[in-house]
Amino acid sequence: MTKTLHHRACHLCEAICGLTIETTLEDDASVRISSIKGDAQDTFSRGHICPKAVALQDIQNDPDRLRQPMRRVGTQWQPIEWQEAFDVVAERLLGIQQRHGQNAVAVYQGNPSVHNYGLMTHSNYFLGLLKTRNRFSATSVDQLPHHLTSYLMYGHGLLLPIADIDHTDFMLILGGNPLASNGSIMTVPDVEKRLKAIQARGGKVVVVDPRRSETAAIANQHVFIRPGGDAALLFGLLHTLFAEGLTRDSHLPVDGLEEVRAAVAHMNAEAMSLRCGVPAEQIRQLARDFASAESAVCYGRMGISTQTFGTLCHWLVQLINLVTGNLDRVGGALCTEPALDLVASTSGGGFNRWQSRVSGLPEYGGELPVSALAEEMLSEGEGQVRALITVAGNPVLSTPNGRKLDEALDGLEFMVSIDLYINETTRHADLILPSTSALENDHYDTTFNMFAVRNVTRFNRAILAKPEGALHDWEIFVGLAKAFALKAERELKPTIAPAQMIDRGLRAGLYGDASDFKLSLETLYDHPHGLDLGPLKPNLASRLRTANQRVQAAPEVILADLVRFAMAVLPQADELVLIGRRHVRSNNSWMHNYHRLVKGKPRHQLLMHPDDLASRGLSDGQRVRVSSRVGMIEVEVMGSSDMMRGVVSLPHGWGHGRPGVQMDIARDQPGESANDLTDERQMDAVSGNAALNGVPVTVAAA
Repeated sequence: MTKTLHHRACHLCEAICGLTIETTLEDDASVRISSIKGDAQDTFSRGHICPKAVALQDIQNDPDRLRQPMRRVGTQWQPIEWQEAFDVVAERLLGIQQRHGQNAVAVYQGNPSVHNYGLMTHSNYFLGLLKTRNRFSATSVDQLPHHLTSYLMYGHGLLLPIADIDHTDFMLILGGNPLASNGSIMTVPDVEKRLKAIQARGGKVVVVDPRRSETAAIANQHVFIRPGGDAALLFGLLHTLFAEGLTRDSHLPVDGLEEVRAAVAHMNAEAMSLRCGVPAEQIRQLARDFASAESAVCYGRMGISTQTFGTLCHWLVQLINLVTGNLDRVGGALCTEPALDLVASTSGGGFNRWQSRVSGLPEYGGELPVSALAEEMLSEGEGQVRALITVAGNPVLSTPNGRKLDEALDGLEFMVSIDLYINETTRHADLILPSTSALENDHYDTTFNMFAVRNVTRFNRAILAKPEGALHDWEIFVGLAKAFALKAERELKPTIAPAQMIDRGLRAGLYGDASDFKLSLETLYDHPHGLDLGPLKPNLASRLRTANQRVQAAPEVILADLVRFAMAVLPQADELVLIGRRHVRSNNSWMHNYHRLVKGKPRHQLLMHPDDLASRGLSDGQRVRVSSRVGMIEVEVMGSSDMMRGVVSLPHGWGHGRPGVQMDIARDQPGESANDLTDERQMDAVSGNAALNGVPVTVAAA
């Protein structure tokens, strides 16, 4: 037996932790993964590792993972050759578009798309040929308000200021639980040590959350807040900063601050306390503490995106950092300067250039909000969606009112999925086209290097050889594009492999041929533990992409939403509302088929405050019926004093007990889907992002 050490980053979440992977060449010439550990020499993650990375070998060896194209015949799945599959897809999609129009074909791209550079570089090589406006993705059940706010204020949806966690003295976290997520739109491996380092240097960490989360448990202060009330809290903070003269001048060129000051003049702490459940004096003191810190940063994540005022929340986060002088400042919020800069090389977005056919929801960046997907399939008439392509996504479990989408998928004329599994969504497909596994692929993080808390870069070489007859994801898209272009009699531009694209981008970038680094793919080959390019530093003023190169503090479309905010109805005193939660061993809907990640006590119960249990005559461990406008589920309830009264919590991504799902371990712990309760009509009206938190529910004995 021969053992070999490899170094690469984990691709399973945004932290991109460095790994040392040992493989063993067996006597029969097969290669086995014998060890996965954190890479102590990694320049960024410093040896940190979480349970997901160790499960990479389970993904590689999973007998349920598809390894060849499969065609559904009735309820059975049969293998099909690659070229035949490409030809079938091309013929069926082209025929549907010829009969019903280009928009009759829809596309949904899931979260793993940004964790695999072949999908990032080549998916549009095929999908762009379809010229459909019905493009959807996981963005609109997650971070769309982040991107829209940056697009409106800074001119580019990827110009996202990142918390300078390693240098700040005060970190205010809303809607985020980085100890479970490993950081999110803040690529920050080893986040617990970094948060504790803030405290060790005399700083403070404050977490605002309806649940005492894992991060809240180690914070200096935890603030309970009514779900959906974050905008009110942030308005109260901003009003206090203005009213008590706690603002600082910014070096950035800014338009619209006086309009902002006027708009929030009546939103004092007392008025906002009624909206968010945080006492007025606590709001004012939090604003004072934030403003008096030598450096401070307000960081908001998914919990404030997926609520009815998601865009207002992210706008207010940016304003609080701006008016306290902490935007584009060391220890505050800084934009990463990545080796491959998508801000410099892409257009930056586009908003409301068209709307969805049925509900008129706005487009952003060429995509429509996924809350509209089911109705676009079910509502008859010109432009009705009749075919769907899913790419590395499971929208039945990850988008609102999943049962309605389940129904809609059943009525399609044709569906094709680029995916590794027969899951809750792909079981409806006519064809499933699986790519090679992650460890059989090389990889470069085009996205998460842009959100990192240091300027870092690395190239991940494949650990295992590509199996005979398998295709990388980018090769699948090239094959589909060639088949479709031939059938449609269209010209197809030549393309190159993803690694070559990365090499060109690195050479043309900030650290490329014209710099001291002379960065290229060859350089990264010589640095298997990654390359540190330095700490974040101020750069926003020179990178602004707005028309006049000034920060736009008062975008018209956001100010207009203040009317809706003022008219919002406060929840009833006895009303229960649902929020989600995340666990470090889980990532959305696709990591429940690996024993080492789901072993132990179940983690998919409904959490509920003991007082709420008692007032409804319920007991810990009981089966309960949870109902919302759109559906009902039965689930075990667990009493938890970590929950705010009036709030219940259920993790999303479960619900594996559906017919036809071929994921054996997941089926043994099916759980229930939180998105069988979430409401596709409940959303952030500005962006169209789904409001998955703050969903009104009732809970009763099953």
